[in-house]
Amino acid sequence: MKSKVTKQKSCTNFNFQAKRIIRVIAEYERAVLFRLGRILPGGAKGPGLFFTVPCLDMIRKVDLRTVTFDVPPQEVLTKDSVTVAVDAVVYYRIYNPVVAITNVEDADRSTRLLAATTLRNVLGTKNLSDILSERDSISGMMQ
Repeated sequence: MKSKVTKQKSCTNFNFQAKRIIRVIAEYERAVLFRLGRILPGGAKGPGLFFTVPCLDMIRKVDLRTVTFDVPPQEVLTKDSVTVAVDAVVYYRIYNPVVAITNVEDADRSTRLLAATTLRNVLGTKNLSDILSERDSISGMMQ
């Protein structure tokens, strides 16, 4: 009876350790691997299977798929002093996972704030008639 309990504990312990050592990164993800706080040479890992050293390595996964979000409706004062309520949809994608992890604390939140600020700044330089007639060019300016 005692051997069954010991065997079961060792299997559970092995599964736990294997999950900490063996990492699987999906096709649409990349992993930035830090060893003792420094990025390992070679940049982001993935997709596929790779090994980490427990207690020394920290992993941060980055999703490379296109992300869509709505910019909440905002009151914008145009160049001709008219208040307009506008909203927008933003599509973005991370191209360099190492830069996204090391240079920005929260890339998603930063992108949302940047989109809202850029929307206000671009529309603040336009007249109401320009905003209504030049939607495509304004979209290009936002990019």
